[in-house]
Amino acid sequence: MSNDFDQPASTRSWRDIPQQVKPRAMSPGGRRRVVFSSVKTVTAVSVVIALLAVAYFAAQALQEQPQSVAKTADTVPVKEIALTTDGVLDQHWIKSTLALPRTASLMELDLMQLRDRLLSSGQVHTATLTRRFPATLAVAVSERSPVARVMAQLGTAEPQQFLVARDGVVYAGTGYDVAMVDSLVWLDGVKLVRDGARFQPIAGMEAAADLLAKARNEAPHLYATWKVISLARLESDRELRVRAANIEQIVFSTTDDYFRQLARLDVLSDLVPGHVDRPMREVNLALGRTADGRAEVPVTLDVPQPSVTATKATGAPVRPAATAAPTNPFLNPQKKPSREL
Repeated sequence: MSNDFDQPASTRSWRDIPQQVKPRAMSPGGRRRVVFSSVKTVTAVSVVIALLAVAYFAAQALQEQPQSVAKTADTVPVKEIALTTDGVLDQHWIKSTLALPRTASLMELDLMQLRDRLLSSGQVHTATLTRRFPATLAVAVSERSPVARVMAQLGTAEPQQFLVARDGVVYAGTGYDVAMVDSLVWLDGVKLVRDGARFQPIAGMEAAADLLAKARNEAPHLYATWKVISLARLESDRELRVRAANIEQIVFSTTDDYFRQLARLDVLSDLVPGHVDRPMREVNLALGRTADGRAEVPVTLDVPQPSVTATKATGAPVRPAATAAPTNPFLNPQKKPSREL
C-alpha cells in the first residue's frame, strides 16, 4: 500500500495560471500607415527599375543608330528666336541682324558667327546663343547704355550722330527713346579712330561718365543745362570741361570729389543770377582749396561792350562808364579766360 504523503508536493507558479487575455489588436490608423509605407517602397523601386530600363534601351538605340537624333534635328528649320535682353533691342532687330536662312536648322547654325554679328553692332555688350530642340534659338543679350553722343563722319557720307557708352565704345544705337537721346551731352575734345567698320573705344570715358552720372543723379537742375563735355585736357591736366547753357566753360578736376565740386557750382549758380548783364564765362572748380581751407573758385564774367551813342550837341560818340565789378567773394574775374573746350 502506497502512501501519498511520502511524495513531496510539486512547486506551483503564477505561470501555471491559465491566461485568458488576448493580445491587443492593431488600430486602423496603424494599419493604414503600414500599407502606405509598403506602397511607397514598391513605387520607388518600380520607378528606379523603369528609369534604368529607359536608359538601357536609349543607350542601345544610340549605339545602333548614332546619327538618328542629328538627322531628325537637321530636318526641322528654326521656327522661333526667343530673345532675352536688359535693354531696348526688340525681336525685329535680332531677326534682321542674325539674318537666318529660312530653311536653316539648329544644327546648321554657327553660334559663334551669329554671336559676332550681334557684338559687331556695339550696342550689345555680351550675347549668349543656345539651341533648344527641336526648333528654337534662345538669344540672351546684355546691352550698353549711352552716356554721351558725338558727331562723326564715315568716309564721304554725311556726318551722323553716334552714341558713346561708359566703356568708350561708339555705336549707332537702335531703339532708344528720342527724348532720352536728346538729353545726352555732346562729346568734344576726342579723336575717333576707325577700326574696320567701327571706331576704337574712346580712352578716359569712365571719368566723364562718372561726372555725368553724378550730375544727373545729384544735381539734375544743373545737368539739364549742360550741352558739351570735353576730354581735351583730361590726359594732360586731369580736367573735364563742360559747356552749359548759361556758362561757357566749367572746369572740373578728376582728382577731386565730383559731389563737392557740383555743390560749389550750385552755390555759384544761386549767387550770380542777378548779374544778367555779365553772364559767367568760366567757372574753375579744379583749383581746390586755399591754405586756410576755403574753396577757391575763380569765376570769369563777360564784360558787356559799351554801346556807342551820339550827343545832340556835337554828334561825338559817348561811351558809358564801365560797370563796377561785384564784390561777391566767390567771384575772381580773370583778364584772359580760356575759350578752349
